[in-house]
Amino acid sequence: MLRALFPALALTLCLCLPSGKAAAQDQRDLQSILQTEAEEVASPGRRSVGSVIDALVASELPQAPEFLQRWSEREVLQRTTDGLFFYGTREGDSYALTDLSTGEPAGSAPASEIEEIRPNGGVRRVIASALVQFQLSDPIEARRIEALDSIARNPSADQLEPLLASIEDEPSPRIRARKEELAGMLAATFGDTPEERIAAISALSDGVSVQIRAVLNQILSTRSEVGTEIPEGTNIARELTPGDDLTRDDAYARLVSEDLAPEIQSRDQLKAALTANIDGGTVGGVPIGALDTEEARARAYETLAAAGTIPRLVTEEDVDAALASHVFFEAYDEDDPAITDAARAALNEVETRVAVHQVADLALDAVSLASIYFLAAIGLAITFGVMGVINMAHGEFIMMGAYTGYVVQQIIPDYTVSLIVALPLAFAVTFAAGVAMERLVIRWLYHRPLETLLATFGISIALQQLAKNIFGTQARPLTSPSWLEGAWVVNDVIGIANIRIAIFVLALIFLALILFILKRTRVGLEVRAVTQNPGMAASMGINPERINMLTFGLGSGIAGIAGVAIGLYAQVTSEMGANYIVQSFMTVVVGGVGNVWGTLAGASLIGVLQKGIEWMNPSNTLAAQTYMILFIILFIQVRPKGIVALKGRAAGD
Repeated sequence: MLRALFPALALTLCLCLPSGKAAAQDQRDLQSILQTEAEEVASPGRRSVGSVIDALVASELPQAPEFLQRWSEREVLQRTTDGLFFYGTREGDSYALTDLSTGEPAGSAPASEIEEIRPNGGVRRVIASALVQFQLSDPIEARRIEALDSIARNPSADQLEPLLASIEDEPSPRIRARKEELAGMLAATFGDTPEERIAAISALSDGVSVQIRAVLNQILSTRSEVGTEIPEGTNIARELTPGDDLTRDDAYARLVSEDLAPEIQSRDQLKAALTANIDGGTVGGVPIGALDTEEARARAYETLAAAGTIPRLVTEEDVDAALASHVFFEAYDEDDPAITDAARAALNEVETRVAVHQVADLALDAVSLASIYFLAAIGLAITFGVMGVINMAHGEFIMMGAYTGYVVQQIIPDYTVSLIVALPLAFAVTFAAGVAMERLVIRWLYHRPLETLLATFGISIALQQLAKNIFGTQARPLTSPSWLEGAWVVNDVIGIANIRIAIFVLALIFLALILFILKRTRVGLEVRAVTQNPGMAASMGINPERINMLTFGLGSGIAGIAGVAIGLYAQVTSEMGANYIVQSFMTVVVGGVGNVWGTLAGASLIGVLQKGIEWMNPSNTLAAQTYMILFIILFIQVRPKGIVALKGRAAGD
């Protein structure tokens, strides 16, 4: 009975145990793989190191990427007594060793028993390319991005397959999209067949990135050629006509550089040739004394050339004949016309899409600038519209608000909390300053515009000097919170800073708040009544002086909040308000005095106009501002009351 069970037990044991080959594979570690390629690991060559890399890739060991990295960085050692490999660092006359597989200390060895492995630059580039394959599927997102950056910097055909293989399991939609785009660019350049490359090129036409444009331009790269005829099979980009596409001199210079025509002799060369062939007081049969004219020198030169003594003189007729007998053209470096045609069509489509996106990006910039001008001008629009006061110190209220934000940040280091505190505090400070200015100065100068202008201009200078005395002349930082850093980037063309978006949102909030105050509150009703007819408003029991004081304080307070917002991206200095006073007045005048919607329309018009002029002439911002002012002057001639005109006192003024 027992004897009969032995064969069955043996068979079961054989079926349960793994085969010798499978068991060996399971037990194979990094050291054993390296030992099979020990000679190549110890002395790698650029052409032969691939066998080691292939073995590491096939092993799928988690330690393989680290080994490749440290091998490339020359941190791998070999112990000569047994040929084993370690990581290690030198400590005096010995090396501290680390096990490759476990990362645990593996003792030490004297320097005489250790050989440092130092791959050359070519080997290290091959290792770096292989390391990218591992990094494409690394669980750490930053390493995958680093691998994609490495591929983008140095694309090669062998990167396409591992890149495609890593796309399916990519968990991040953002990185997946970039992998797909990068794979398309590699396929467009290194695809196996023309059909594969053309399909990849067509797919690239949907993008707008700089990398896509670079790939398409690389496919469409050309070289300049010249010859008696265009070689058969050449992929011609265009033929060049001397005199139109290139100058006559440049065309002939190309012939000379290609040894297709003799060089035109210069005056110095002509003189040197004649001097070298003086014979018995004559040159080419012409006496030396007679060589004082161009005709005589040319005759002597032709005589020497006819005798074969010197090269023949190149005439204008010779140049024309040489140009007529040769063809100038640009040929694509890519030989397949179907591929270049697809690349040209794709690039045209991409450039059209880029142009559309540039318009959208310009519109975003214009809206952002308009929101800044609206914030800076809305307070001035209220005071100017209601009171008719030309307040040249309005910019200094912006400056006061910015410095208030700076002081708050010195007290409260948390930038988010300090911003929340600074906004209402800046309003309170500038509101109080505006009320004080109205009570002490402005109230005595109503209906005296010239004196008001001079008085507020003097106050502006005084406030600037006071700020210099307190804060100094250096710009002070007003730091935005971390959540306002960076930018909203749609693609390589469209993007806008987060702080600009925040200012736009703040402008919308103020627009809604001011409309609510003016339309839904008693104070707003009284302000509108005083704006349209102050005499009638006074007869209805409204105190115009009180309304003027509150209105001036409100306009100054809004300027203070605008100063905090502007200071988050602009330099906070004592002169910063002067940079916005002109634009603020232009905004108010163009939009329509005393009207919120007019101020919004004026800010939008000026923002779009300034960005448009800067786009047409980006190298000269001063000229852009000059053109903008000229346009506004012409606009006021056509519509003196602005885009949205009011009735009442403002209209009468």
